[in-house]
Amino acid sequence: MSETITDRRARLMGPNVPTFYRTPVHIVRGEGVWLWDAAGKRYLDCYNNVPHVGHCHPAVVGAIAKQAAVLNTHTRYHHDLVLDYIEQLTARLGHGISQCIMTCTGSEANDIALRMAQAVTGKIGVIATDNTYHGNTTATSALSSRRPPIGGYPAHVRLVPAPDSLRNPDPDGSIFAEHIKAAIKDLNACGIGFSGMMLCPAFANEGIPTVKPRFFAKAEAEIRAAGGLILCDEVQPGFGRMGSHFWGHEWLGLTPDVVTCGKPMANGHPVAAVLARPDVMAAFRNAFGYFNTFGGNPVSAAACIATLKVIDDEGLQDNAAQTSAYVMERLRALRHPLLAEVRGVGMFFGAEFVLDSNNTPATAFVENLVEAMVAKGFILNRIGRAGNTLKIRPPLPFGREHADRLIDALKNALQEVPV
Repeated sequence: MSETITDRRARLMGPNVPTFYRTPVHIVRGEGVWLWDAAGKRYLDCYNNVPHVGHCHPAVVGAIAKQAAVLNTHTRYHHDLVLDYIEQLTARLGHGISQCIMTCTGSEANDIALRMAQAVTGKIGVIATDNTYHGNTTATSALSSRRPPIGGYPAHVRLVPAPDSLRNPDPDGSIFAEHIKAAIKDLNACGIGFSGMMLCPAFANEGIPTVKPRFFAKAEAEIRAAGGLILCDEVQPGFGRMGSHFWGHEWLGLTPDVVTCGKPMANGHPVAAVLARPDVMAAFRNAFGYFNTFGGNPVSAAACIATLKVIDDEGLQDNAAQTSAYVMERLRALRHPLLAEVRGVGMFFGAEFVLDSNNTPATAFVENLVEAMVAKGFILNRIGRAGNTLKIRPPLPFGREHADRLIDALKNALQEVPV
């Protein structure tokens, strides 16, 4: 009997390697917003934010190939491309943020951001929400509630209740700010001290709760009063995904000290970055020795520059704004006995399903709904504390015609999946 690819993965990669879906999809090709599996079936990609400007965009592929044929080394040698890119990227930021460390992953970037807060404040206490994800290094995984660290959460970490617009409405962020204030007080009382808070300004992993601009204003005031830094994880909302704004923190109306970015910035090439004010960067550079062999290499820089150019040349941020409004219009028109709330901002969309008036999560239903949609040829997934929120997060070229395909199929699936 021949070995299945599932068995081969387990033999070569070990147990519990994550895959999407009960029957994993074997993807072999991508183009734009479309994917094809090994059997030739086509899927509409309504989920992947890594191929930000579309799968295998020829401009990005060409930039990678061209530079790879000339030179690829690291930042211990001088090279113009990485400097060109940092200038282009920081030109899109305010708040005095003008310097950058290039890395390979968002996890690395967020790990550095945490150390930047330590270097500036001389303290180590950090706050995040209790339903988030900021990476898989030892430091960043300690902020994630998905798999608590062996031995428990470190003493310097405080996780505050994430915004939940369905169960605990908090229109002006007062409740959220009070939780942060209490966490800061506790860190100081324990003698640990407070260095800063890390957050995704779209609260993407929290289930995309409905919050409005300035929601974070009161929390920001508490952080500033305590001398902490705001570490803004833009790995998901950055690079035009918000539609109305290039960055999530611009939309939310907060002032970051450090901005991290990753997945979308080179359209799939493994690149990430930490951006900071010169005073923050100097504090980090003087407190920690840091070098990344692959971070800022010429090929990665070429991919990043090409991706920025495509975003601008093809009007993808404006497309995100227009498509977002249309998708929300169609989602709000959906009717189902378990559908409790639809929400979205930019090219993030969520639909939460519950079983009763107590908002008991309809986790199994949403799991079955996702499987039904994949069978129909649509790649999407679920999110939220209980996995009961349908999550839609397509590449930026996703347009109205794609939205119609998606919502029409979703309407049918909602009728077909047993309650």
